[in-house]
Amino acid sequence: MFRSRDYIPLSTRANGDHGSPHGKARNIYDKRRRILQGAVALSVVVNLYLLYTWYMTWPLPLDNYQELNTYPIIDVSALDYLPPANPHNHAVVTGLYTDAFATAVATLGHTLNVANSSASRVLLYIPNKISRRALCIATVSGWQPVPIERIAPPFRGVHRHFLDQYSKLHLWTLDQRGYKSVVYVDADALVRRNFDELFRLPWTFAAVPDVYVKPQGAYAGYVSAFNAGVMFLHPDSALFRDMVAKIATAHYPAEQAEQAFLNHYFGAEALRLPYAYNANLAIKKRTPALWKGLQDEMRIMHFTMAKPFLQGDYDEVPIAQLEKNAEKVARRKSAFREEITEWLEAWRDTRSTYETKLAECDAQS
Repeated sequence: MFRSRDYIPLSTRANGDHGSPHGKARNIYDKRRRILQGAVALSVVVNLYLLYTWYMTWPLPLDNYQELNTYPIIDVSALDYLPPANPHNHAVVTGLYTDAFATAVATLGHTLNVANSSASRVLLYIPNKISRRALCIATVSGWQPVPIERIAPPFRGVHRHFLDQYSKLHLWTLDQRGYKSVVYVDADALVRRNFDELFRLPWTFAAVPDVYVKPQGAYAGYVSAFNAGVMFLHPDSALFRDMVAKIATAHYPAEQAEQAFLNHYFGAEALRLPYAYNANLAIKKRTPALWKGLQDEMRIMHFTMAKPFLQGDYDEVPIAQLEKNAEKVARRKSAFREEITEWLEAWRDTRSTYETKLAECDAQS
């Protein structure tokens, strides 16, 4: 019988017979099904293992804070052998790089006065960025204004709120004014208790470790890198010149500006201070129990995550609207309502204490 060359007769083998096209298709399907089942099984095993290790691994001590040690962080009797802070040799220093922080600086100064620090008060400011009115407001509580030149960021990528922060390096030039030791405190802070004991430290540099609520790059949780919002140091103009010469050549993340540089410059040598000296609001956000445990020893509260004296994107709040603005911030950031209320009370006390002078300052153009 004639057959076309293109004609292929159907197989007479059963589907399961070797060589059957249907059998081959079934084999491929079965193979893929087994691979998929294996992958699912492996995924379940891996996830169960990860869940087990997560459940069985202890959290870090600070994330698992328990109020076990109730003894004070300072042996007060040891201070009897040390001389008190001398205002000619020691200074508390803050900075003012924008008018928006003027009321915060005034409030910080007032809380420093209430804490009865015996050190001098020094305010570093950049003249062409600060108005006469803002400088007047900032200094009502006793800060001695010291003009400095702006140190510009050495490269791009610095956070827009930190563009003037390299100017903080001028702290090390205060030896030219006779100061032997300095405690720097950011303007967005309140003094809770006297911390003059820091002026007796023999170390070159000291600061408090930073805290990150959420991971930021290599940083997460409680880290060894320090926060530059509170620092102890011995001024040294030679060291200042060395730092300025290296800010553009050292390798560090640009976004955090001078804080990142200082962590690389002093990272191995810095003395890490207790959290009581820089009680960052991030601590409360991450570990409320630790925040509660710090209350009795807290020297300085740092308003990193809520600034009751600012509105919008770091915009100034008029004095007449400051209380209302603080209350608004407290509603918006209710997790820090108690701390914002404490700042507001400190501001009210500041305004009451220096009312006449603040009115005179506010009237300036």
